[in-house]
Amino acid sequence: MELPFAESWKIKMIEPIRKSSREEREQWLAEAKNNVFQLKSEQVYIDLITDSGTGAMSDRQWSAMMLGDESYAGATSYYNMKEAVTRITGFDYVLPTHQGRAAENVLFSCLIKEGDVCPGNSHFDTTKGHIESRKAIALDCTIDEAKDTQLDIPFKGNVDIKKLEAALKKYHDRIPFIIVTITNNTSGGQPVSMENLREMRILANKYGKRVIFDSARFAENAYFIKTRETGYENRTIKEICLEMFGYADGMTMSAKKDAIVNMGGFFATNVKEWYDVAKVKGIVYEGFITYGGMNGRDMNALAIGLDENTEFDNLETRIKQVEYLGRKLDEYGIPYQRPAGGHAIFVDASKVLTHVPKDEFPAQTLTVELYLEAGIRGCEIGYLLADRDPNTRENRFNGLDLLRLAIPRRVYTDNHMNVVAAALKNIYDRRESITKGVKIVWETELLRHFTVELGRVE
Repeated sequence: MELPFAESWKIKMIEPIRKSSREEREQWLAEAKNNVFQLKSEQVYIDLITDSGTGAMSDRQWSAMMLGDESYAGATSYYNMKEAVTRITGFDYVLPTHQGRAAENVLFSCLIKEGDVCPGNSHFDTTKGHIESRKAIALDCTIDEAKDTQLDIPFKGNVDIKKLEAALKKYHDRIPFIIVTITNNTSGGQPVSMENLREMRILANKYGKRVIFDSARFAENAYFIKTRETGYENRTIKEICLEMFGYADGMTMSAKKDAIVNMGGFFATNVKEWYDVAKVKGIVYEGFITYGGMNGRDMNALAIGLDENTEFDNLETRIKQVEYLGRKLDEYGIPYQRPAGGHAIFVDASKVLTHVPKDEFPAQTLTVELYLEAGIRGCEIGYLLADRDPNTRENRFNGLDLLRLAIPRRVYTDNHMNVVAAALKNIYDRRESITKGVKIVWETELLRHFTVELGRVE
C-alpha cells in the first residue's frame, strides 16, 4: 500500500484560537464597516487574509534570532542575510528594507518618473500603487488565458510576449523597466514558466530594457517549474532559482512570504548604478545600508528561512495543503482560479454570487458572507483592490473579481481547511438568495481596500 502524504515537519508550539457566535460576528463586522481588514485578530477564527508575515518560523530560525547582531553598521546578521540572498539569487548587491513595498518605494523612487509605462504581468496592489502614485502607468501584459478561471493550464501567470513587444514598440522611451511577478498573485498565485522568463529576457535585450522580478513567492514559482515544466524535474529548487534570476537585472522581495519571517524585505541586483542610487534612498526612507529598517535578529531569521524554503520538501508540504483545499472545493462544485495557486485558493466570486452586480462588489460581498458564516477572514482581490482609474476616476471592472484564501505557511492543519471548505459550501448552497452586495461609503484615493468603509445594499 502506498503511504499517504504527510507534512515534512512536526509541531512544537501552538497558539489558541476561539470560535465566536453569529451575533458577535455581525456586531464586529458592522463596527468594522464591512471591511475585514478592520477586524481585530481575536475576532477571527481562521485567518486567511494573507500569507505575508503570518507563517510559523522553524526552530532554526528562532535559534538564529537569539544570535542577532544589532550593530547599527556592519552587523554580522546583515552579512548572513546577504550571503544567503547572493547564494540563492546570484545578485551581489543587497539592500535590506523593512518589507517588500519598502523595497519598491526605494527602487521606484530612483527609476520611475511621471508619464512612464511599466509593463508586466498583473502588478499587485502595492506595486501598482507605487507606480500610479508617481503618475506612471502599470501596464498589464498577462496572457489572456489567466482571465478564464476554469481553464486549467500549468503556467497561467505568464507574460504575453506579443503584448509585451507591442508595448515596447509603442512606449519604448517611456519604459524604465519590465517587471515580472513570480508567482503572479493577482491572477491567482499562478506561476511563470522558465521558457516564458527566457523569452521575456530575449525581448528585453532586443529593446535594451532591464528586468525586475517582484519575487515575494519566487520559491513557489521554482517548485511549479520543477513539477510542471519539462527538463526541470531533476533540478533542485536552488538550481532553478539561480536560472530564474539569471533572466533578471534586479529583484524586490517581501521576505514575509517565501523567507517565512514576520517582517523584512530587500532589493537585490547586479547593476551597481541601481544599487548606488537606491542605497541613498534606502538611508533616507529605511535606515543604514546594513540594516534598512530590519533588526539583526530578523535578518538572521530571513537568511535561514530562505535556505529552508528553497528545499523541495518544505515547498511540497506547503503547496499540497493549498491543493487539498482546492480538491475540497471541487467536491462541492465551487469555482476557483484553476489550477490551485501556490499560496492561496482564489474563489471566483462572479461565478458564485451571480445575482450581485459588479458595482456592488461580489468578491467583497463573498468575503463578508464567509466571515459571518464561520469567522473565516479572506481577502478580496478584485474590483475594490483594482482602485479607480487615475484619470477617469471610474471603478475598474475589467479584471477578475476573486476571494483570496491565502494560507499561512506551517500554521493550519487540513482540518482547518475542511472548515473553510464547508463554510464556503454553505454559502454556495444558498447563493441564489444573495442578491445584494455592498456599497462604498468612504474611500481613499489609492490602495482603498485596506481602509475602505462599506455599507450593505438594502
